[in-house]
Amino acid sequence: MGSSKDDSATDGDKSTANRRRPDSTSNLYSDGEKVLAYHGPRIYEAKVQKAEIRKNEWKYFVHYLGWNKNWDEWVGVDRLMKYTDENIQKQQALDKKQGAEKNPKSGRSSHAKPKILNDVKVEKEDVKSSGAKGKKRKSDSSTEKGNASVEKPVKIQIPSTLKKQLVDDWEFVNHQDKLVKLPRSPNVDDILAKYLEYRSKKDGMMTDAVGEILKGLRCYFDRALPVILLYNKERKQFQEFVTDNVSPSTIYGAEHLLRLFVKLPELLPYVNIEEDLAMRLQQKFLDFLKFLQKNQTSFFISSYDGSKDSDSSAVRGKTSQE
Repeated sequence: MGSSKDDSATDGDKSTANRRRPDSTSNLYSDGEKVLAYHGPRIYEAKVQKAEIRKNEWKYFVHYLGWNKNWDEWVGVDRLMKYTDENIQKQQALDKKQGAEKNPKSGRSSHAKPKILNDVKVEKEDVKSSGAKGKKRKSDSSTEKGNASVEKPVKIQIPSTLKKQLVDDWEFVNHQDKLVKLPRSPNVDDILAKYLEYRSKKDGMMTDAVGEILKGLRCYFDRALPVILLYNKERKQFQEFVTDNVSPSTIYGAEHLLRLFVKLPELLPYVNIEEDLAMRLQQKFLDFLKFLQKNQTSFFISSYDGSKDSDSSAVRGKTSQE
């Protein structure tokens, strides 16, 4: 397969053929081969799904064994090793080293429950530094054996219709000077409660794990909203509506809640989460987004009101009339 060449073919045909069927003699790894792959500071067992020449070098599409296919990715030859006894020993030695460097105060059992989300603190310093550290994950916590979210950030796939919702949301606020009319109904608390009810009916029982995750999302939302979820043109409105001990989740709705899922991959690395929990969270978040998508017409508003000044004036005028 791909070993013979047609002498009558043009150079262009040969080039295309070479891209589609790379020369197997220079290919270090074959389709279906079990390998060891670097991801962050650790080595994982993986399987080569396919190989292609991209930009004059071999690239391999790998699946990490035991992981959801959402982690599948293209990697270069520098990220792979043959699955040999010698390399397996390297993997074990590296795992042992990571375990030795683990913070002794952060026991594995303390990270096993979803309620870890309840203890998250979205500090301004963390948010500011997330842009620099968010992708390379070079913080000290990346050496912790159980902290998979640093090594493999939780990927959140937002459905296409909700992506369009985000684009429209940005357009309304930043180009048309329009804001979401507050307070929203249903608000974030209402939506979370509706989802819990939906899951309870679907699963046939109340799920404590889902309830804890939703509490964590509410905590994230309330703390992250004033720091990273508002556009500059919305800050005056926030100061008017969120006063004293009022929780943003009782004022804002689906529009701002959806923005949180864009930022979550930047925030979660600051929480010590075990690998299996990180994967479960990814699935729960995707299920919640599908719930938002299913109820998009009832949860989201189709158009925003007024300008940033006229909108606030209109709200105050309506309140005074009532």
